[in-house]
Amino acid sequence: MCAQALRALGAGVGCAAGHRFDLARQGHLTLAAGAKAPGDTPAMVAARERFLGAGHYDAVAAAVAELAAPARFVVDVGGGTGHHLAAVLEATGAHGVVVDASTAALKRAARAHPRAAAVGADVWRGLPLADGCADLVTTLFAPRGVAEIARVLRPGGRWIVVTPLPEHLEQVRGPLGMVGVEERKADRLHADLAAFEAVTERELRVQRSFGREDLRALVLMGPSAHHVGAADLDARLAAVAEPAEVTVAVRLTVVRRP
Repeated sequence: MCAQALRALGAGVGCAAGHRFDLARQGHLTLAAGAKAPGDTPAMVAARERFLGAGHYDAVAAAVAELAAPARFVVDVGGGTGHHLAAVLEATGAHGVVVDASTAALKRAARAHPRAAAVGADVWRGLPLADGCADLVTTLFAPRGVAEIARVLRPGGRWIVVTPLPEHLEQVRGPLGMVGVEERKADRLHADLAAFEAVTERELRVQRSFGREDLRALVLMGPSAHHVGAADLDARLAAVAEPAEVTVAVRLTVVRRP
């Protein structure tokens, strides 16, 4: 709201200009005044927790954690429930914060790891973080506010971006009516990161066996939930062989702020 520093005040925080924000009973702090969008719904977040809890993206989290060290303070932009941030903090010993617009996700992120905090904000409007505060920023299947991420990274700080490859979930995207992978996604990614120094880029592909309830959670946890009705999804799931062998395929790009 005013970009002044916040300090702890009882059961919340405040600044010298008189703005006050209370810590929620579940442990998260909402700074999303005037947010444009509420973020993922409780149903979407519950589906994501079921899906991630089954280990289907553990290889992705492990790859990010391997690339993360060294780091002392990590910001996971659009980090949802904190599942991936927890893996990074466990691997690095760092402290970190999830910034997300979804209150339902933040309730889970606040308890994702002892060294994780959860802050509610609209990442398209700006990150409520000090200039140069982060050693590492991560964005996994999440919005990329390039200017804001550059601002909060310290000079020499790194940014890990995880995006889907064209074959990501290719066996089930069509049959389940899921949103496809954008064409020329890699070109747009590299254009977004042009002002940063390239560190490394790798591709990860793993095969997973999904049952129908895994597939249901997969559809309902993301933007496809807004495009497939309940009856249509039931019919589509019934037509899919169980278990379904599915490719998880992502690109991990690491850049450094000059």
